[in-house]
Amino acid sequence: MNELIELVETTDPFARRFGGLTRLYGASGAKAVARSHVIVVGIGGVGSWAVECLARSGVGTLTLIDLDHISESNVNRQIHALSETLGMSKVLAMKSRVEQINPQCKVNCIDDFLTPENWPQLLGSIDQPSVSALIDACDQVRSKVTVTAWAAQRMAANPNFHFITVGAAGGKRLAHKVDILDLSKATHDPLLAQVRHKLRKEHGFPKDGKKMGIQCVFSEETVKMPDQNFPDVSDGSLNCHGYGSCVSVTSTFGQCAAGWICDQLAGHT
Repeated sequence: MNELIELVETTDPFARRFGGLTRLYGASGAKAVARSHVIVVGIGGVGSWAVECLARSGVGTLTLIDLDHISESNVNRQIHALSETLGMSKVLAMKSRVEQINPQCKVNCIDDFLTPENWPQLLGSIDQPSVSALIDACDQVRSKVTVTAWAAQRMAANPNFHFITVGAAGGKRLAHKVDILDLSKATHDPLLAQVRHKLRKEHGFPKDGKKMGIQCVFSEETVKMPDQNFPDVSDGSLNCHGYGSCVSVTSTFGQCAAGWICDQLAGHT
């Protein structure tokens, strides 16, 4: 049997690249991941790392949503931000990376921002029934509320659909403080606090600390405010640019989200 496994891994390019996942998740689990379609909203300091993780986990189809372009200020925290990619569309730069990792992966690029007004029509011709999971890595409150409410309805209708939202990595320095819990239990995260409030007020989500049924990535570390000696580089927003950021935290956020999604996909075969 071991000789047969070695022969398959030697002759099958996909198995050679991703055979370690079969040994980890089992044959059926790895196959489920390979057949999955995952959407990532926001391809920045968190989302780019999530996509990298999904691609290296053998996910079969990825849909990337973001309108932004790579700038020099992205280099400290975004995996696709290199000298040669400056000025490129983030979704196209990430698609190029994915194609180098897994040529068999189908990558759909939606060069636009998700807003309450365009969701879910933004998905356009994407085969929505095929979508297995969604990672929300955007940093706009209204957009996060919209996509989370939509995902909650979809999860209620389809237990094989998985969703996770990601909090604010800005102003955080300690990667080991990152955790995944129900949104009702997230602390030290002003972005998720606003999302949680609006979900309860506008969409009828449970209150008083009751479980909301939405998993989130957040850090228990207290937010460090921007250095006041450099007021011109902070826009005062809740994103990484506003607070400042480091790659050890943003990458951990993205990989935690992607790892959780892959585990869910592999466990529901």
